[in-house]
Amino acid sequence: MTDDQRLLIDCFMAAIAAVGGTRAVTRALEARAPPHPVELFAIGKAAAAMARGACDTLGAEAITGGLLITKPGHVDPADFPRLDCRCGGHPLPDAGSLAAGQALIARLAALPAGVEPLFLISGGASSLVEVPVAGVDLDTLVRVNDWLLASGQSIATMNLVRKALSRIKAGGLLAACPAWRTPRVLAISDVPGDDPGVIGSGLLVPEPELAARCSGLRGLPDWLDRLVRHGLAVRRAPTGPGPEIELVATAAHARAAALAHARTLGLATWPQLQPLAGDAAVAGQRLAERLGTTAPPGLYLWSGETTVTLPPRPGRGGRNQHLALAAAIALDGRDDVTLLSAGSDGSDGPTEDAGALIDGTSCARARRLGRDPAEHLIGADAGSLFAATGELLRTGPTDTNVMDLVLALRR
Repeated sequence: MTDDQRLLIDCFMAAIAAVGGTRAVTRALEARAPPHPVELFAIGKAAAAMARGACDTLGAEAITGGLLITKPGHVDPADFPRLDCRCGGHPLPDAGSLAAGQALIARLAALPAGVEPLFLISGGASSLVEVPVAGVDLDTLVRVNDWLLASGQSIATMNLVRKALSRIKAGGLLAACPAWRTPRVLAISDVPGDDPGVIGSGLLVPEPELAARCSGLRGLPDWLDRLVRHGLAVRRAPTGPGPEIELVATAAHARAAALAHARTLGLATWPQLQPLAGDAAVAGQRLAERLGTTAPPGLYLWSGETTVTLPPRPGRGGRNQHLALAAAIALDGRDDVTLLSAGSDGSDGPTEDAGALIDGTSCARARRLGRDPAEHLIGADAGSLFAATGELLRTGPTDTNVMDLVLALRR
């Protein structure tokens, strides 16, 4: 590993440390402690870390129990003896997701008087917990999400479809909350613009205009369009305002920490304010163009979330690896740029790799191994190429999720 690669990893990990779930929840609860005992409902990829922050800050006497829903491998139930720990599917919902949804509704219904529900929401909640509308089963949900993930649609479009087919998304979960107590909600944002209604598909954020917004959806196949209209017709739309959503960690916090760390190393910093969006390969090429030979030296930083339209038989990888490969192709032969693209949650698409770390020698290294970078990009198989060249980045679960981060060092 080169010195520049280590530097980028250090800046990335500084960003992650600033938005860790435990730290973020601790700050929020120390600033305003709940006036009543609480029941914890931690849902998302960062659920365990967020629950740890609540347990450490409030103490056992203030927590009556609760429910923790996350990805397999993201929690040790022995760490939370007072919580019912469950695992759902991600990025596709599974039977565990539906079982978690039923457990969530049942637990809220049994909440004793005088106990306040405290929700800790992070990215991934959209697939980790679900209660579908009547007439939609698990096989249908998997088919829908499989199509959405391969379609190249934006996260906003994906969430509209998911909301239409859910009893608990778009504020639907409020119907299960006790009417006598407004829940408190702490959230880590994993969406562009930090829209609370998009984080976890807005479990506690009513969306009265959902039907109107869904009517504007374009590019859905006929079977999915019919399904969306069915869901809107049978789901019960919540009325009235929802609770305040307190954003305890965002991509802005992560970016600030990465830039501050870079400045302590004497680097000039060039934050890129336009969020990453759209096709990952196009984004990778544009990033490389921004890092052209006339660009001033220093650390460049982007955040956001791109998409990948998958071929019929995609290979290994995720959007960060796809973006990194497109950037590597555009930077081929350069000796002055190193780039890291990674998911802040430590995973990239369906893989356990966070992303990839490339430079201007990446394509030459691949070609020496008999691999064609362009063919791997077309086949959505960046992960296989980077596994061969040794350029995958693996961090393990990071206890947070604030979208993707791309850091580049221009010498």
